[in-house]
Amino acid sequence: QVQLVESGGGLVQAGGSLRLSCAASGRTFSRYTMGWFRQAPGKEREIVAAVSWSGGSTYYPDSVKGRATISRDNAKNTVTLQMNSLKPEDTAVYYCAADWGYGLNIRVEEYDYWGQGTQVTVSS
Repeated sequence: QVQLVESGGGLVQAGGSLRLSCAASGRTFSRYTMGWFRQAPGKEREIVAAVSWSGGSTYYPDSVKGRATISRDNAKNTVTLQMNSLKPEDTAVYYCAADWGYGLNIRVEEYDYWGQGTQVTVSS
């Protein structure tokens, strides 16, 4: 089992940047694919980025490709999401999630553990 705690959300102007961090508990962190998801009011939760257990493979949807970078440090049990050129439509609660196994899964239902979320608000 793993517990996830996000940090780094806040209010930022359009065009700005944010760095979200997720700290994981447990000794098997490196066996999890890690993902960042977001959910805006009235919308379904969607993936923002995913990184494989080794950090060697990543996934970004078109909506954030070129603006987001996910990385992980298995020695420190952390995963980070750097978001640049933020847009008002990036406003959402951002969640860190862990999926047991080595596949680079991108669907919400494939993830086993979730953090409590951190609010990101981008003002125009």
